[in-house]
Amino acid sequence: MPQSELLNRAQELAGHRFTDIDLLVSAVTHASLATTRFSSNERLEFLGDAILGIIVCEELFQRYPDKLEGEMTKVKSVVVSRKVCAKIADSIGLSELLRLGKGMTESDTIPSSVRAGVFEAFIAALYLDAGMEVTREFLMPHLTRHIERTVKSKNMENYKSTLQQYAQKQLNATPRYESLDEKGPDHSKCFEVAVVIQARRFTSAWAPNKKEAEQQAALLALKELKLITDGEA
Repeated sequence: MPQSELLNRAQELAGHRFTDIDLLVSAVTHASLATTRFSSNERLEFLGDAILGIIVCEELFQRYPDKLEGEMTKVKSVVVSRKVCAKIADSIGLSELLRLGKGMTESDTIPSSVRAGVFEAFIAALYLDAGMEVTREFLMPHLTRHIERTVKSKNMENYKSTLQQYAQKQLNATPRYESLDEKGPDHSKCFEVAVVIQARRFTSAWAPNKKEAEQQAALLALKELKLITDGEA
């Protein structure tokens, strides 16, 4: 796709004509194509992640005055997750506008982390060019259903318990949670955890704290075991 057409489509998605078009170019340019990492979307992704978090936190604070910090944190961790960001990028057609290097374009599928990254970078570019209010107006129609669905989810706090009951009853085993990695500064770390049942290790999950990472890892295990579907989580 010619760059001019790509940028026009990106601006249509945003509902905003960019003053600084270079911001938009950077937002949709993956490091695999960029001449330097400074001209890729990595720095914008960093900023967009923070802006997304602020907007979601404010929405939860205003919309749910009966919820305590822990409950809101659980909802936020789901809504700002890579999985949700990648889903939104796909649903609005942003993933199709990614500028990727040859090695990435040869693959049949774009990793969810890359699709989530372009969504976060797009948020940052819009924020820098148009401000917080325009960014919020763009985001909320896409975030609302994920927020409401997560709040209504009966399973939000019970993934570990559900998995343990199944494993002990059906497999005569107890799930173990292995810490695989952690990233980020001390005040803002992310943790990677995987569930192991007997000899089987399930897909790992990342979250802002180990407790939530364990919950999300348990959810992934339940899905792989076909005990929960995407529509139920």
